[in-house]
Amino acid sequence: MSLLDYEKRFSTLRLNRGGGRKSPHKVAMLQAVMDLIESGQLTKNRFYFDENLKRHFTERFQTLKSHSDQNNPHLPFFHLQSEGFWHHKVRPGQQEIYKQLTTATSPGIINAHIDYAFLDDELFELLGNQFARELLRSALLVSLDEKSIHEILQPGDGKWDWLECEFLVNDYVTMLEKQLAGVSYSKAAHRRALQPRLNKRSEGSIEYKHQNVSAVLLELGLPYIPGYKPAFNYQQQLKQVVLSYLAGHQQVVDDVNLVADKVADEPEYYDLGWDSVFDPEPPERIPHVAEGRPSYLAKRINFSERERSNRQLGERAEEFVLRMERQRLTAQGRSDLAAEVEWSSKDRGDGLGFDIRSFDSTGDQERFLEVKATNSGKYLPFFISENERAFSNDYSDAFRLYRVYEFTTAPKFFILPGAIEQHVHLLPQNYRARF
Repeated sequence: MSLLDYEKRFSTLRLNRGGGRKSPHKVAMLQAVMDLIESGQLTKNRFYFDENLKRHFTERFQTLKSHSDQNNPHLPFFHLQSEGFWHHKVRPGQQEIYKQLTTATSPGIINAHIDYAFLDDELFELLGNQFARELLRSALLVSLDEKSIHEILQPGDGKWDWLECEFLVNDYVTMLEKQLAGVSYSKAAHRRALQPRLNKRSEGSIEYKHQNVSAVLLELGLPYIPGYKPAFNYQQQLKQVVLSYLAGHQQVVDDVNLVADKVADEPEYYDLGWDSVFDPEPPERIPHVAEGRPSYLAKRINFSERERSNRQLGERAEEFVLRMERQRLTAQGRSDLAAEVEWSSKDRGDGLGFDIRSFDSTGDQERFLEVKATNSGKYLPFFISENERAFSNDYSDAFRLYRVYEFTTAPKFFILPGAIEQHVHLLPQNYRARF
C-alpha cells in the first residue's frame, strides 16, 4: 500500500465509542509507537508490551483522554489487530488459546499469550520518515484534505516530496519488470506520462531521479534498469520510499530473483560480432555503500548470489566469451591461435583461477580469462573467490576478467585487465572456520 492508503486507514480507525465520544486508546498507542521510532529507541519492527511502551502510551493518553477514559494500554495493544496493519507474534504453545481471545481483560493476558506486536513492513518503513510520520500523526486526529497532505509532505527547497517519490518508484519498477521480461517500452513515454503527477519536474530531473533509484536497488543487491546509470547522491527519503515499496510488494523481489535463473533455451549470440558486444568503458568505481538491509529483504535470495550459483548461466556465458575470443583472433589473422583457445574450466575442471586460456594477437603471451555473468546491468556486483583473486595477482600481466552483462536480452561485456582489486572494492562475504 502507499502512504495515502495508510493515511486513510489512520484517519478512519475503528474506535470504541462510550458516552457519545470515541475512545483515544488506539490513537495514543500508535502515537507512542511513532515516538519510540522517532527517538531511535525502536529500530526493529517489533513492539514489546513493556514499561517503556506503556510509559509513552500514558504520556499520549493523558493529552487525549476524557474524565471517563481509563489508562488501559493492554486494550489497544490487543485490539489494534482489527485494523489489518498491526499484528501479534503469539508465544509458543499459545496459538489455540490466542485464537479464542476476543479481548484482553488485563495486562496479564498480553504477557501470557503475546510475545510482541509488529506492523506491516511497509508501514514500519514509512514511519521511519519524518514527513510520512507527520502526515500519519495528523491523520490520527483528523481526516485530511489534499491541500493539507501536500503542506505536511513538502520538504521545501524544491526537493521531491514523499508522494512524488512514490509515483516515480512505482513507474521505475513497472519499467524494470518490463525490462526483465524482455518487453519493449519507451523511457521517454514513461517520463512524459509521469510529469502531470509531479510538481512541475523536468524530464531531465525525472531521468536523474530514476538513476537514483538504480543506485538504491544496487545497494540492496537487486537488479536495475541498465539504461539508468546509478547515481548515488540521492535523498535519503528516496531510499525509504524504495524500501517501503519493496516491503509492500515483496512479490517483486521474488520475481526479479527469478531472472537470475533465466537462460535462453537456444543461445542468440552466435551471429554477434566482437564490435557489437564489446564495451570499451568498464564502470568507474562507485562510492562504497553499506550493504545492510531490512530483515524482510534479508529473507529474500540475493540476486547476485543467485546468479553465482546458476551453473547454466555461467557455462553459457563462458561459451559466449570462448566464441568471441576465437572470433577476435581469427579477425586478427591468427586462426591458428583461435583453434587453440581452451575452455579450461570445462576441459580441466574448476578451481584453476580462470575459465578460458587464450592468447594475445602475437601469440607470445597467454591470456587467462575469468568470466562473470549477469542478466542485469554492468554495475551489478559480482562474486569472486579468493583463489581467483590470488590468481589475478600472481598472473596480473596475463589475467583478464570478462564481465558479461544483460546476457539474456542483449549480451555485452567489458574487460578488467590485471589484478582484480585494482578495479573493484572487495568486500568480505565468507569466512573459513577452522578448529
